[in-house]
Amino acid sequence: MTAAEPVVCSRAGCRSEAVWAVQWRNPRIHAADRRKTWLACDAHVDFLRDYLGSRSFPVHVLPLSEIGDPAT
Repeated sequence: MTAAEPVVCSRAGCRSEAVWAVQWRNPRIHAADRRKTWLACDAHVDFLRDYLGSRSFPVHVLPLSEIGDPAT
């Protein structure tokens, strides 16, 4: 059995291990119960949250450990 590969940050060009889940939705195209998830390392969590927030998208950030397996 091989160890699972670490999940990486969603920031373009970043290959650091993700430790945060940035959950968001675009209210113009997503239903209220739909959430998209970007993964973030410590260095990029604020950037991703601010990027989405500046577009007035609802954003919720929580530790990656709280969402379980991001691949499912």
